[in-house]
Amino acid sequence: MLAAPGVRGGPGQGGRSLALIRAPLAAPRPGPRGRDSLTEAGVWRGSGRRAMGPPAETDLYRDTWARYLGYANEIGESFRAIVPISLVWASYGVATTYVTADAIDKGKKAAVAHEYDAGKTTRVVVAVVDTFVWQALASVAIPGFTINRICAASLYLLGTMTHWPLPIRNWMTTAIGLSAIPIIIKPIDRSVDFLMDSSLRKLYGAEEKHPSSSKAAPPPPHG
Repeated sequence: MLAAPGVRGGPGQGGRSLALIRAPLAAPRPGPRGRDSLTEAGVWRGSGRRAMGPPAETDLYRDTWARYLGYANEIGESFRAIVPISLVWASYGVATTYVTADAIDKGKKAAVAHEYDAGKTTRVVVAVVDTFVWQALASVAIPGFTINRICAASLYLLGTMTHWPLPIRNWMTTAIGLSAIPIIIKPIDRSVDFLMDSSLRKLYGAEEKHPSSSKAAPPPPHG
C-alpha cells in the first residue's frame, strides 16, 4: 500500500503496504497496500507492524475495512472469465479511487503536520506523489496485469489438458486467480519499493532506509 511524507506505501512494501520531514507525522501503522514506517524523508514504509509508542490515530485507508478496496481490481481480474467485462473495469475504478483517496489523505496529513514549516508545500506534494505512484504500481497496475496473465494461462491450459465443461474451467480459473493474490503481494510490493527507491525517491531524498515491508493479508478468496 504508499504513504505520505511525514508517509509506502511504497515499498519497501516492499511495496506495500509508502517523504521530506525529519520527524514522523505519527507512529507507523499497518498499511495493507502501503507502507507503515516513516523514513527520514517522510515516506511511510509498510512493515505490517506498528512501532512502539503511544497509540496512533486510526488511518481510514490502512487500518479499517477500506484497505480491502485496494484489492478490488485483482478480484475483478480473477472473475474476468465469469462476469461481464464492464464489472472488471468497474473493479479498476474502485481500486483507483482508493489509491487516489489515500494519496489525498496523506497529503492532508502532511499539510497538518507541517502547517508552519517553510517547506510545507514541497512536503505535501512529495507525500501525495509518492503515495499515489507507489499505490498505482503496487496496488493496481502490476497486480492487475499479473492476475490477468495467470488467469489467461490457467484457462488456456485447462482447455488443452482437460475435457471439463467451459463453466467448470472458468470457475477453476477464478479460483486460481483468487488463490494467487496473497502470493504475489509481497514480491510486487518489494519490487516497486526497489524501483522507486532507485529512481523517483532519489529526487526528493526518500531512499529506503528500513527493511522492506509487506502488505496486509488480503481478504480470504471471495475477495
